Amino acid sequence: MDIRIGVAHIQKEISLELPDDFDLNSFKSDLEQALESETGMIWLTDINGREVGIPGNKIGYTEIGIQDSGRPVGFS
Repeated sequence: MDIRIGVAHIQKEISLELPDDFDLNSFKSDLEQALESETGMIWLTDINGREVGIPGNKIGYTEIGIQDSGRPVGFS
């Protein structure tokens, strides 16, 4: 599963590949709590063990999707 998070004042989005057993419902509730709090943080660990912490008040958007087979080739 892939998650992309847009952060305020940063042009590049944060993109993480998460394990297949990732608890999506728990993530959504943690995300909502972090967004409601001025000092809340959301912590994620990718499949390589890298941990990323993002302040909830800086999150612009979150995109959740299933990992695709690759990037499209050509013009579409």
